[in-house]
Amino acid sequence: MKRHLISAADLTRDDAVLILDTAEEMARVADRPIKKLPTLRGRTVVNLFFEDSTRTRISFEAAAKRLSADVINFSAKGSSVSKGESLKDTALTLEAMGADAVVIRHGASGAPYRLATSGWIDGAVVNAGDGTHEHPTQALLDAFTMRRRLVGADAGLGKDLDGRRITIVGDILHSRVARSNVHLLTTLGAHVTLVAPPTLVPVGVEQWPCDVSYSLDEVLPQSDAVMMLRVQRERMNAAYFPTEREYSRRYGLDGERMARMPEHAVVMHPGPMVRGMEITAEVADSDRCTVVEQVANGVSIRMAVLYLLLGGYESAAHPSPTTTLDRSAARLPAGTPTAARTEENK
Repeated sequence: MKRHLISAADLTRDDAVLILDTAEEMARVADRPIKKLPTLRGRTVVNLFFEDSTRTRISFEAAAKRLSADVINFSAKGSSVSKGESLKDTALTLEAMGADAVVIRHGASGAPYRLATSGWIDGAVVNAGDGTHEHPTQALLDAFTMRRRLVGADAGLGKDLDGRRITIVGDILHSRVARSNVHLLTTLGAHVTLVAPPTLVPVGVEQWPCDVSYSLDEVLPQSDAVMMLRVQRERMNAAYFPTEREYSRRYGLDGERMARMPEHAVVMHPGPMVRGMEITAEVADSDRCTVVEQVANGVSIRMAVLYLLLGGYESAAHPSPTTTLDRSAARLPAGTPTAARTEENK
């Protein structure tokens, strides 16, 4: 693991599998009566959110608290940022408070990279979404959900998504989730196809490691997972398609289209969903839809990321014996990491 998590493209195959495997260990903690580990006791994690968020912010907060870290939630609204304070001065304030990790969500693409490379803070920086650039932890939780559904929780340990065919549908142009998923899923060996109206396909997409299609019906029968994206009207400054009804007719997922998918295939959505536009209620409420699972898996993934960044991992290829999760502990009935079992014995 590197010092920061800014882009899914920065992760090697070993890095990604390590995070997924660690998240599997963390998920077992959620099944215990006491869902808490002492791993990051004494560490301070700051959630620095310049954009509105529900799932991501709460997920990171829950993850840090389950690892016993102290959490500071910072919202741009009601802070000195609304008075004109710069990102630099905000970062220097957090550094003075002793932040060990800063989870940042920002409307400007590149803000997390700037924070990580500026020297303003010494702590780890985690990108929780920047503009239309990337959202790496969302891609990790998506991959985690796919591996659990398509391979199995225990059977998937140490494995990637080699040979799986993933289809991402919708507003690719404005989606940081799509960009991160293309990078990560390709790294994990999956074959990714983007489906969208021509106006919602980014310029230069031919350089991405994926295929592009303008017909949803053509790719559904070969898809192991179909990820629907929300049309991000708040980022649009023009009309990218004629009407909502036309978009839904050509690129929306309904029960009829879902029936054309292979029996094992799953439907995913990063949320929030706009029912009736990109996805119907019938599909959203079906057993094949993993939206609620993705939210739960997001806590496990973010616990794994914070644990690995703040727990002193050297690399995925050469894990430190003093910080790695003890695999023997995973075979104990409680399925908990060594740190948790040590805490229980105190």
